[in-house]
Amino acid sequence: MIHIREIDHLVLRVTDLDRMLRFYCDALGCSIDRRVDSIGLVQLRAGSAMLDLVPVDGKLGREGGAAPGKEGRNLDHFCFRVEPFDEAAIRAHLAANGVAAGELASRNGAEGEGPSIYVTDPEGNVVELKGPPYA
Repeated sequence: MIHIREIDHLVLRVTDLDRMLRFYCDALGCSIDRRVDSIGLVQLRAGSAMLDLVPVDGKLGREGGAAPGKEGRNLDHFCFRVEPFDEAAIRAHLAANGVAAGELASRNGAEGEGPSIYVTDPEGNVVELKGPPYA
């Protein structure tokens, strides 16, 4: 039996690596864990999970076909569990980094129903920032 505990990693194929690094590192607080430029891979630490950014013009990226865009997105959205979930502080931090945040909504996730906010990265990927389940 396989028991999935949490997201291990996601891989996004990207067209503007520097812009994506600013978004994920500066605006969302990820950090670069490993970089292998020879194959076109930057692995970011996102809490206990990893987010891999693969430039479409690198060795790995070329293997994936066409670049992401409005007609061919690689992913609908993914969710990072955020704790603590202080809506005002999250919004202020995102705004300071030039990131527009969506409306606060109640959404279901791995731990149950709770608050969440959607943001969009520079290449159109939707990222859900999810708080703890309601009591």
